[in-house]
Amino acid sequence: MSEGLHPSTHPPLPPTTEDDQVLWLRLLRSRRVGISTFFRLLSETGSAAAALKALPETARAAGLENYQPCSEAAARAELARGAAAGAQLLCYGTPQYPQALYDLSDPPPLLWVRGNPALFQRPAIGMVGARNASSLGGRTARMLAGELSKEGHIIVSGLARGIDTSAHLASLEGGTIAVLAGGVDVIYPSENAHLAHDIAQKGLLISEQPMGLAPQARHFPRRNRLISGLAQALVVIEAAAKSGSLITARNALDQGREVLAVPGHPFDARASGCNMLIRDGATLIRATGDVLEALAPLAPAAPAPQAELGLELPAAAPQKRSLAETAALHQQILSRLGPSPLPEDQLIRDLDQPAARVAPALVELELDGKISRAPGGMLSKELENQPQ
Repeated sequence: MSEGLHPSTHPPLPPTTEDDQVLWLRLLRSRRVGISTFFRLLSETGSAAAALKALPETARAAGLENYQPCSEAAARAELARGAAAGAQLLCYGTPQYPQALYDLSDPPPLLWVRGNPALFQRPAIGMVGARNASSLGGRTARMLAGELSKEGHIIVSGLARGIDTSAHLASLEGGTIAVLAGGVDVIYPSENAHLAHDIAQKGLLISEQPMGLAPQARHFPRRNRLISGLAQALVVIEAAAKSGSLITARNALDQGREVLAVPGHPFDARASGCNMLIRDGATLIRATGDVLEALAPLAPAAPAPQAELGLELPAAAPQKRSLAETAALHQQILSRLGPSPLPEDQLIRDLDQPAARVAPALVELELDGKISRAPGGMLSKELENQPQ
């Protein structure tokens, strides 16, 4: 949706007033404006106000008639709901925005937070694993999270049942960040409502989703990229061969984060994903000392963009595919895959498509259980969709 826009000669600035925040909210919450489109529009027009003014015309050029951006009333209502929940809105480029997210290809333009944003300034370690964790897995998570917390590390996880809950509980006093898939005022699962309340008092709850939004399945992979993105390294404890934890691990690798995994018994399905990660090169973790040793050589994160000099926006991503284009690409991929593994680079050559366009589609199909990924970049088609 960038047709008809003219590049601005001035770099955009982050919001400094509530009115500016309203403009950013309106732009980001407008229909068909995702993260890449948001930053592209800012870059091409120079401001959220100019982008909003241009949206109806650019939407018309893309075939959308009677397009209306998100209203000012809706944006102000979200701000009011955030204030009522005791939440704070952090904008990309402002001093409190988490520095670790600046090197992501798709950093959230806006983050809602409840708690202490100063935790973003401390070194963080992500910790994820099975929701149906074993007793041993829970004890391992509590041991690692508690000891790493005492060493000064913030523990980042997703407030899910099992490993996430154990990690948050063990690091509550030292500092923990819970990344939510829905609105920062919507706690899921509900059984962790008390834990979420404690984290809001002593740690930090964060979400890129609108206030009041109930989490849906498609929100969790987006949530997972923030868990790994906020951390120097990701520790995986008990993960099945097909699980959100493995998607988080792949996000971590793509983001240049260290991936660490706790091994498990070869006959335990809950450990199969961790064992696969170790086989494919992840660092084997037996105790806290192994984590600290792996973290020692990691370089500090790059400095954050300076607001007074204008925003250093992420590189423009390819235009988002329409639903029809997505379905067509998925069908092309599935038609070329079978039960025998095929190298990913060969598939991309066969499709004659840019790798940046094919890679997200592969992740979508993997999450849907339609394809599986084996070591060495090998892909195969799942004959049946099995429960994950």
